[in-house]
Amino acid sequence: MMAREEQARARAEALDFLERRAGLVLSPGERGAIEVADLGLGRFREIGLCLLVYVHTERCCAKELVLLPGQTCPEHWHPPVGADPGKEETFRCRYGEVFLYVEGEATGRPSCRPPAGREAHFTVWCEVRLRPGDQYTLGPGVRHWFQAGPDGAVVSEFSTRSTDEFDRFTDPDIRRLPAVEG
Repeated sequence: MMAREEQARARAEALDFLERRAGLVLSPGERGAIEVADLGLGRFREIGLCLLVYVHTERCCAKELVLLPGQTCPEHWHPPVGADPGKEETFRCRYGEVFLYVEGEATGRPSCRPPAGREAHFTVWCEVRLRPGDQYTLGPGVRHWFQAGPDGAVVSEFSTRSTDEFDRFTDPDIRRLPAVEG
């Protein structure tokens, strides 16, 4: 469980990444709407991310993802939900560097390592390196995970309807919407 004070610090850091480092201009409402995703493991600086959702409708979604230096968004996939085949998403790097791992032929010498003690929950190793201006599109149901480089990263995500509450994680201990204490 993440303390409110730690959550406030993470939001302030994410705001710095978005505005100062990536050069994005945010409205006052957006500045206050940054979500801190601790994922329930109590290791936010290693495993987690911050999100800012701009648009979320029945047909599309646009958001910013902020990863601190070396921070990992754990392996997951977007399954079908009812008649929807699952979320399709495009990641576009805005700041820093992010290493995206997807299904496919494993990269011989990957640039990243999973967080200590969670290695068994990272099973896809085809590496896609994204720098500012680079983008990559994932189809529905594709297992993936990503990790920021040494300077952290800001990644824009454009997708079909977001159904993140139904995401499936390889790690059974992950909680997409964990509680906050205090």
